[in-house]
Amino acid sequence: MAAGARIPSSTVEVDKERLMAEMAFIDEASVDIKIGRRLPDFLQSVKLKYVKQGYVYLCQLPTQVLVYAIAVPLAVFIAAFLNLTDLRLDRVSGLSTSSTGAAGILDASVTGLFVLFLVMGLYWSNRPVPVYLVDFACYKPEDERKVTFEGFLKLTAESTRFDEEAFQFQRKLASRSGLGDETYASRGITAMKLTMAEARFEAESVFFGTLDALFTRTGVRPVDVDILVVNCSLFTPTPALSSMIVNHYKLKPTIKSYNLGGMGCSAGLISIDLAKQLLRVNPNSYALVFSTENITLNWYRGDDRSMLLCNCIFRMGGAGILLSNKPGDRMRSKYELVHTVRTHRGSDDQHYNCVYQREDDKGVVGVSLARELMAVAGDALKTNITTLGPLVLPLTEQLRFFISLVERKVLIKITKKVKPYIPDFKRAFEHFCIHAGGRAVLDEVERNLRLTEWHMEPSRMTLHRFGNTSSSSLWYELAYTEAKGRVKGGDRVWQIAFGSGFKCNSAVWRALREVPDGIGIGSDNNPWIHSVDAYPVKPPLV
Repeated sequence: MAAGARIPSSTVEVDKERLMAEMAFIDEASVDIKIGRRLPDFLQSVKLKYVKQGYVYLCQLPTQVLVYAIAVPLAVFIAAFLNLTDLRLDRVSGLSTSSTGAAGILDASVTGLFVLFLVMGLYWSNRPVPVYLVDFACYKPEDERKVTFEGFLKLTAESTRFDEEAFQFQRKLASRSGLGDETYASRGITAMKLTMAEARFEAESVFFGTLDALFTRTGVRPVDVDILVVNCSLFTPTPALSSMIVNHYKLKPTIKSYNLGGMGCSAGLISIDLAKQLLRVNPNSYALVFSTENITLNWYRGDDRSMLLCNCIFRMGGAGILLSNKPGDRMRSKYELVHTVRTHRGSDDQHYNCVYQREDDKGVVGVSLARELMAVAGDALKTNITTLGPLVLPLTEQLRFFISLVERKVLIKITKKVKPYIPDFKRAFEHFCIHAGGRAVLDEVERNLRLTEWHMEPSRMTLHRFGNTSSSSLWYELAYTEAKGRVKGGDRVWQIAFGSGFKCNSAVWRALREVPDGIGIGSDNNPWIHSVDAYPVKPPLV
């Protein structure tokens, strides 16, 4: 296509959709061009079964209920009885023989004490094991790995794999992506050496560069790590990436290692949840979680528009997270894990197929994004936050939401003017880390949850500075929040991510202490240290 040629109608539709082009690809024959324009309104079709599921999670702490409902009143009763009767151990024998009534009171008191100790013992043995986030580190590549917008276009143009139409399509996607001029690409991509050796080099650079900083920061020796969970969706060599870490750092032979592949951008929180479950049954342990995506072998070299998005927004990155269940680590840890909620809609064919790795009609492998992706993502988000709500929202918000829900279910047949009540999640969380999957998705999440620009700032600035780093993007966002000095003791952080399958996962953290804005200076622990003062920036309007 010549430089001044008329743009095909499908490309014009891409312009009108802004970043929707990243999520909905419309061919010449398609007429349903509004299908992915916005995320669905989360509360227009709330299903009660997901609200119920949230309360099921809430009731999975029966021992705590027993403590408050049985043990506390029982303890108060026994204390009051002892105070009123002035009963002491040296009087027990005399009381037991003085009268039948007194003996009955004594028997009741002893029985009460037995029940109290039984309940407290049950609670102690079944209490949730606290999981602490000691610290985390995000990978910041060398400056020579930076790729500007013009640099990306040059890389694309110099690749003889793309025809002119595919090149112009990528140009428009990249210009509207929300990415800045300081994102990073791997050495294999900048040199167009898309080989297994280069992919391994990328993985080693990200792993070792990040973990060296994390071990230095925390003072934990690699040999002290008991559990290792690594997630990388599209690069799964043999030996596994987890084995790469075990070999390099000479981890103990008894290490419990797991390598998660093919689970998309939400896999980072799946890894956190897996580590949490393992820490609950392995006392006094450290768990190391590493989230990354390898982009070297996943540069798409074909012309199928549904597969070109990955080239435009995915960039190099990774994050290492050190978790602990050791009581002594509470004082030095940053956060405590409060909740994890996982949603998997893979039983539905549309959800399962909307992000799909396949060959195009020329046999070139890529990841295809269906035009229904925005609708699918909205449905998964709706399900996840509906389940999460009862766990985190104040009772007043839950009551208003429930009344609104009942009104809509009961009065919908009479009138259609019942406006749904959208819970105010800002009353449940101080900070939001929403997966930086694309500009349009962030816009719609902000609109649906009624968040402010301040709440969305970490996600938008991460997308601008580092691009979409897949499952690790949540940690660049939290690092941004820390670098800005916003995290105070007791603050609640909501991380939410979604990815292929289709999955949507949430993690809720509570800050154990204030994190000063100078944390990590002089180390590679925070990737924002040398650039945070330049942010936030205002992405250009399109």
